Amino acid sequence: MNRLGILALGLLIGGCATLPYSSPQATAELKNTKGDVVGVAAFWEDEAGVRVFADVRGIAPGQHGIHLHAVGKCEPPDFTSAAGHFNPEGKKHGLLSPQGPHAGDLPNLDVAADGTGQLNYLVRGVTLGSGPGSLFDANRTAVVIHAGPDDYKTDPAGNSGARIACGVIQKVPQAAGKPS
Repeated sequence: MNRLGILALGLLIGGCATLPYSSPQATAELKNTKGDVVGVAAFWEDEAGVRVFADVRGIAPGQHGIHLHAVGKCEPPDFTSAAGHFNPEGKKHGLLSPQGPHAGDLPNLDVAADGTGQLNYLVRGVTLGSGPGSLFDANRTAVVIHAGPDDYKTDPAGNSGARIACGVIQKVPQAAGKPS
């Protein structure tokens, strides 16, 4: 993450939200199709999975699908460069699907009338380390916000509409003397 990304992370998280944990192990700066920063996602790993905390500003009010996507590439205007949902186990889409969910399926992001929203969710079956389920595989991973809500069942993407924001997940350098 460049200096601007670190500054945006500090402003968004430090000024607008209370982090649920200590310093994140990974972050994604979320940008809209015009390249404006509209939020940040922070990630922490523990024994149960990876905790995702997203904080957004300037998004249209309502519910929005938000997913981890299989390729860490966010090329506007449609962000199709991020490919489909992160799905290392080849499951069907949807938190309500008996054959699912994809590892990248998250609950909808609720955005208030003032354009702000937060999501705090534990993703099971993924890791910030190496091996199966790694968000840092050869393709890396992105966070994508969609225009509409995810219906939690329609394969492959929950009928959540156009991709309106995207951010590549990046490891946060650990301070000297601290475990990584």
